[in-house]
Amino acid sequence: MYRIAMEKLKKWKQSKHRKPLIIEGARQVGKTWLMKEFGRQEYQDTIYINFDSNSRMAELFAADLDVERLIMGLELHIGHKIDSDKSLLIFDEVQEVPRALASLKYFYENAPQYHIICAGSLLGIALHQGTSFPVGKVDFLKLYPLSFKEFLMAIDKERFAELLDSQDFQMITSFKQMYIEALKQYYFVGGMPEAVQSFAEDRDFNEVHEIQKRILAAYEQDFSKHAPNEIVPRLRMLWNSIPSQLAKENKKFIYGLIREGARAKDYETAIMWLCDCGLVHKVSRVNTVGLPLRAYEDLKAFKLFVVDVGLLGCMAGLRPRTLLDGNDLFVEFKGALTEQYVCQQLKTIEDLDIYYYTNDRGSCEVDFIVDTGEGIVPVEVKAEVNLRAKSLKTYREKFSPEVSIRTSMADYKKEEGLVNLPLYGIEEIDKI
Repeated sequence: MYRIAMEKLKKWKQSKHRKPLIIEGARQVGKTWLMKEFGRQEYQDTIYINFDSNSRMAELFAADLDVERLIMGLELHIGHKIDSDKSLLIFDEVQEVPRALASLKYFYENAPQYHIICAGSLLGIALHQGTSFPVGKVDFLKLYPLSFKEFLMAIDKERFAELLDSQDFQMITSFKQMYIEALKQYYFVGGMPEAVQSFAEDRDFNEVHEIQKRILAAYEQDFSKHAPNEIVPRLRMLWNSIPSQLAKENKKFIYGLIREGARAKDYETAIMWLCDCGLVHKVSRVNTVGLPLRAYEDLKAFKLFVVDVGLLGCMAGLRPRTLLDGNDLFVEFKGALTEQYVCQQLKTIEDLDIYYYTNDRGSCEVDFIVDTGEGIVPVEVKAEVNLRAKSLKTYREKFSPEVSIRTSMADYKKEEGLVNLPLYGIEEIDKI
């Protein structure tokens, strides 16, 4: 299964300023597979250490963090010498031994010749809790579920993914029916590697649904196992309220939908926990526009999206037969799947900060506002071909953006300062 992140890992390997690398991402997005596959492709020797319930490793790192001593201990553990030029060291579930995270500083400072990659499904939480390691001594890579382009590659449609990359929209439009069919499949299957692999092999939506249910059950078990006891019930209620939050016309998160009388302070920790382990994307509101957008963030108003469109469909009880109903899937529960899909694709693009815009009266809402670091791009999401976008028009009149994006099922079209970008081409937004 091809992952675009593999190219980033190869660049990391070649970098003169390489630091130990930490891969962040939710459980089951493919971190372990990616690290092992990278080792298989690029190194003569891959040393894989899983720190989960590994008492020997906990003891090794509990003493002093002298790099020579640690390397000797790792060599004794695996039974052979470690060649720094030809070996990849993989530390998995590294948050289980916080001292191993702390050791990365000493590897970087005293033995930068070693190639070290770390990951852990709850690493975000460990980092947020101030696990000891100095910022600036490690590189980071975020891994998400497969994007739509990676999905195309996984289902033997590489040439169509390459065509999207070429941005030959005249040719792309000629094959739009194929893209629309694949997009429908992606809305249902999503990008979790196990679900995609099963679908690529058997094209069985029912089997995909069972895999998604297992992944969701594993997430709920994580709540009980790893979250502080006092927030577990709130975590569950919050997590399960997300489909109904996104089913609203206005998708702003409302605490009262979790349960009557719920207040922000009761759920702030739960939201932070879900964000830290990569299970939700929090998209905050801005009510005015300027660079950087973060300076105008309204921390009290936000939307919550889940990690994967396929999992959202499963949580909402989406049935495979919906795939057969023309383009109804795209408007299923008020376009929630479409907005989730767009958010998910935008997240895979590096160096984009994502917000949404409403004016103070709430009469104008733009689904996403993207900060590229050099400019601000409004993105209006339409589930169908209907291109009436009153809010985007109002926004453009007020802020005069250099370029605006309207993404829908309509064909590509470029007008003055406005680009109609088909939903299946949304990953090309950074080039546009």
